[in-house]
Amino acid sequence: MDLGTVLACILSFLAAAFSSAGGVGGGSLYVPILNIVAGLSLKTATAFSTFMVTGGTLSNVLYTLIVLRGHEKGGHQPLIDYDIAVVSQPCLLLGVSVGVICNVMFPEWLITALFAVFLASATFKTYGTGMKRWRAETAAARRMLEGGSSLGDGAGEALLGQKDGDGHRRQCVDLMVLVTIWLCFFVIHLFIGGEGAKGVFDIEPCGVTYWLITIAQIPVAVAFTACIVHQKRKSHAQNSQEFDQAISVKSKLESLPVYVFPVAALLTGVMSGLFGIGGGLLLNPVLLQIGVPPKTASSTTMFMVLFCASMSMVQFIILGVDGIVTALVYAITCFVASIVGLVVIQGAIRKSGRVSLIVFMVAAILALSVVVIACSGAVRVWVQYTSGQASTQRNAVIMRY
Repeated sequence: MDLGTVLACILSFLAAAFSSAGGVGGGSLYVPILNIVAGLSLKTATAFSTFMVTGGTLSNVLYTLIVLRGHEKGGHQPLIDYDIAVVSQPCLLLGVSVGVICNVMFPEWLITALFAVFLASATFKTYGTGMKRWRAETAAARRMLEGGSSLGDGAGEALLGQKDGDGHRRQCVDLMVLVTIWLCFFVIHLFIGGEGAKGVFDIEPCGVTYWLITIAQIPVAVAFTACIVHQKRKSHAQNSQEFDQAISVKSKLESLPVYVFPVAALLTGVMSGLFGIGGGLLLNPVLLQIGVPPKTASSTTMFMVLFCASMSMVQFIILGVDGIVTALVYAITCFVASIVGLVVIQGAIRKSGRVSLIVFMVAAILALSVVVIACSGAVRVWVQYTSGQASTQRNAVIMRY
């Protein structure tokens, strides 16, 4: 193991800790680290980053389900909102596929510019959201000192009101639905390839069969989303009829149309595929803007990113990515670092009583990603321009898809 790999592991550990604390995947930081510090090619760095994101999000989700659940809402209210996840996941995966096609069509300089502008805008908006929540927490703390009221933990309620007895059963059903969605899209991507890898069958890129399989993702996503939304509305109506108190405990989310989340997930997926990064960096700020509490937004985002990243990781394993042992070392590093980041941020939240720290962490990661990706992208575009490789590489990418 050379010095560059050791340094890349250290930087990846720090990146994973910060990313996990903020509730984002961290792919936007891993790829430049592997490419610049470890000296890996961009294609290999992208493949390795899927292992790292999967490792980090897996430990984050396990820690949230096993450890944090016992500290929130008396131990019965999970931080992960399964309603948001199951409603949004099909459109998120569909959007990623659409974004990848746009990524192939657009020149790299335009993608880099759009990405920098979008992340800069998201940084300012997320920072503004954090400041609003900070002021609200300050006012709540003042009222607590004056009148003895408690400071909210920022976890929020689930998207749909539910009985405690039904909660576990519904979560298991939602999880099975998510696994089914994962398998459907995984089979499609296994046929046509993607993320820099070829499919398992010799399907001609951009041929009739290729596009038929690609377009098949649209009815699959629409069918899943329609069925899930219908079932959630039906379930919510039954809860409202059976329990009068369900109306009084509704969160702000329940006043929003259910289609808000699929549409937001679709747009987030398109941008993720277009910019070539995981959805966490984009999905978390979107959920915060919609009004999802920071803890719920962070945990739910990591849960959804786990499904996206694991799909790419399994595909790379099946198709035989080079250096899988090294990739697993990076993944284990991120697995451990993710827990460290969660422990630190949760300790800071408990001591300060300010959940807005998560929002500021997201804003900081966004700002850092703007600098890292914009600079590395600009250097890459300049090198391609001066060497005359831009058009050649673009044509090669188009042929791959």
